[in-house]
Amino acid sequence: MGSIITTTGYSSCDYSVWPQFSKMILFLLTVCGASAGSTGGGVKVSRLLIIVKKIKLDIQKLLHPQKVEAITMDGKVVDTEVVNQIMAYFCSFIIIVGVLLFLVSFNNFDFETTVTSVMTCIGNVGPGFGLCGPMGNFSMFSDFSKIVLSFAMLIGRLEIYPIIIFLAPLLNIRSVSKNIHSRKKRRSN
Repeated sequence: MGSIITTTGYSSCDYSVWPQFSKMILFLLTVCGASAGSTGGGVKVSRLLIIVKKIKLDIQKLLHPQKVEAITMDGKVVDTEVVNQIMAYFCSFIIIVGVLLFLVSFNNFDFETTVTSVMTCIGNVGPGFGLCGPMGNFSMFSDFSKIVLSFAMLIGRLEIYPIIIFLAPLLNIRSVSKNIHSRKKRRSN
């Protein structure tokens, strides 16, 4: 378990023969990732904690609309803008994982292999489950899938936003935002 959350990629036993509950814990650790500031991939534990606190606060506000409370972390109030950025990051993470899963699924491997190959690459964990498990490898994936999974490793290691900023000129994202801002200026004039 230590090698999963610390992303060392080392496997000393065949955990694919463990009970399903144990494998699910390992998969959840893969998704959670390491701590904030770590080069390990995944969503990061601190982000997940803030997301859970946001969900709890939203449910409380539904039950008690007049309630005023802030999300805290380490005894400090977390700014609303930071919470919004974390929620946007999480949505981006889900969308990117969905796209990666779709692209890797062209190999037509079983569900377990497909999902865990993407999650282990974006989490920079090492082995997954199924064919890419601790006693397997990624050699059977097509060249296209290997490129997709390599991209997932970059996203996991460098984070989503730096990759998007790097790709922005290629994807022409800046001109899209300029068009939106110029439309807003025209409307206000």
